[in-house]
Amino acid sequence: MNKLFAIFVLLGLPLSIIGSIFHWSAIMMFIIYCLTIVALAGFIGRATESLAIVLGPRAGGLLNATFGNAVELIISIFALKAGLIGIVLASLTGSVLGNLLLVGGLSFFVGGLKYKRQSFNIYEARHNAGLLIFAVIVAFVIPEVFTNTMNKQDTMVLSVGISIILIVLYLAALLFKFVTHRGVYQVDEIQHEAVHEEEPEWGKTKAIVILALSTVAVAYVSEHLVATFDIVGATFGWSELFIGIIIVAIVGNAAEHASAIIMAYKNKMDVAVEIAVGSTLQVAMFVLPILVLLSLFFPTPMPLVFTWPELTSMVTAVLLMITLSNDGDSNWFDGLALLAAYVIMGIGFYFI
Repeated sequence: MNKLFAIFVLLGLPLSIIGSIFHWSAIMMFIIYCLTIVALAGFIGRATESLAIVLGPRAGGLLNATFGNAVELIISIFALKAGLIGIVLASLTGSVLGNLLLVGGLSFFVGGLKYKRQSFNIYEARHNAGLLIFAVIVAFVIPEVFTNTMNKQDTMVLSVGISIILIVLYLAALLFKFVTHRGVYQVDEIQHEAVHEEEPEWGKTKAIVILALSTVAVAYVSEHLVATFDIVGATFGWSELFIGIIIVAIVGNAAEHASAIIMAYKNKMDVAVEIAVGSTLQVAMFVLPILVLLSLFFPTPMPLVFTWPELTSMVTAVLLMITLSNDGDSNWFDGLALLAAYVIMGIGFYFI
């Protein structure tokens, strides 16, 4: 997998530059950009993982919060700059659905085919369940009810207020997990000991250099990828919702998705669940609020207002994942149920 990512980067970056200069077909460039971003995301993930091992769990937690969804954040910033607010909100919705239903489903399903029963930290699952309910149901759905009677300015003020609260709570969650309650549960202590014994793939300096270069490359490719959305959507008949929820979300999180499935196959379900649910919390409580605040510096600010299909899908995904994972136990049938829900929602968004 790592060699494949290296090949895509070595081929994709030159082709991205040459194609943009000579104005190749938008469809061809869309494919090249997507494959290149997926490969670069793999390098960002490996660099972040190496730094987390070198610097320890506290710094690792902050690092994951910052770079865990760097690719999607960068794509969204350029989409915001282009005024594609619908695609930005849809891509973040797609990230929530993709992480909980697609990644969670594939992890449970693939791991369940090899092991009849897999277990993970029940305390972590219940803690994440509370955060998921707050982030999606309290912070996203309830404001939608109030914005029906608000003008655009008041809606934006409410969105900024909610975004600040989400960021503060997310940072508090990191403090809770990595500082004040670090090692409180026995399972956590065992996991931390294993992390300390693990050897990083790259040294600190090499990991920082690769992380910086990969992030700059993603920024360049993402800016050009966003420019192809209109033509690609018109060619295939894809709506902004479908492009954001399915295409952008999968491209932005592809490397992370693969890692979760591999961890589940190795019976490391704590890691797999943390990738699926932890990444969802990062998107809902950190990435999305940051984008709302950044949008204030662009011509068209982005309110924290989703469509009802988006809200309904996210709430359903959260409740289904909580129901299936709250007992700290998984199997292949649980995974199949999550995957079925993702396919149903994907079909629905295709026809909107």
